[in-house]
Amino acid sequence: MPEHPLITVLDYGAVSNEPHETSVVMDFYSISIKRGVNKMYYGHQTYDFDGGVMALMAPNQVLRSVEHSAVTERSGWIMLFHPDLLWNTTLAKKIKQYDFFDYSTTEALFVSDKEEAVMNSIIDNIKHEYRANIDKFSQEVIIAQLELLFTYVQRFYERQFITRKISGNQILNRLEDLLNDYFNNDELLSKGLPTVQYVADKLNLSTKYLSNLLKQITGETTQQHIHNKLIEKAKEKLSTTNLSVSEIAYELGFEHSQSFSKLFKAKTNQSPLDFRQSFN
Repeated sequence: MPEHPLITVLDYGAVSNEPHETSVVMDFYSISIKRGVNKMYYGHQTYDFDGGVMALMAPNQVLRSVEHSAVTERSGWIMLFHPDLLWNTTLAKKIKQYDFFDYSTTEALFVSDKEEAVMNSIIDNIKHEYRANIDKFSQEVIIAQLELLFTYVQRFYERQFITRKISGNQILNRLEDLLNDYFNNDELLSKGLPTVQYVADKLNLSTKYLSNLLKQITGETTQQHIHNKLIEKAKEKLSTTNLSVSEIAYELGFEHSQSFSKLFKAKTNQSPLDFRQSFN
């Protein structure tokens, strides 16, 4: 049984090791570093935890684990805490700003031994606090440790975007190919502009992770990349065809030419007509 009604830390190595399948929607936050998990599904994604990574889940997200055989070696920890723990604290609002709670399990955090040691020390502080006699300072101390933990998670994720630059650039190349294909066929007319969700789904990534990754590599979000490709295509049509601005707007997926002209001017500091005249 948990020693505190709103937060607990479990030794993952001590969790039942019998083969089983579970599917849960939790009403609390889950933060963990696990090793020795056969297979887990997070939404529609799968992840192999054998290498040891850190995963974070917010309430009301679906987690399903499948273990067909007992795992010989398991290690790590799982921290669970209820949103009520954050009641009347600044973290209650701030926690919604942490994008990593919206990352899928395939976008989990790879931590080095030193980074894991930092995480473990914070977890030890939290365990020590809730196992001690509860007083009026207990919640404040635990909240401070959680905020510190989330700050390190943000730091380590940004480090991961940098150190895993090859895979990041591969994703960028796939994005460019995806947008080129989309803008060069009839999908614009039938479906309109591609959404960030559409692009992320095609790349098998969460929207938040994709935008944060692109921002680290290029300084621009997914939405900005979509708009840049749109403006590139619009300039091509303005400079090589005699189509009217309204016709170009329609071909680029806009219902109203005014919306197209507004976006074009915001991106280029010129109206479509001014661009055409200056180009000519």
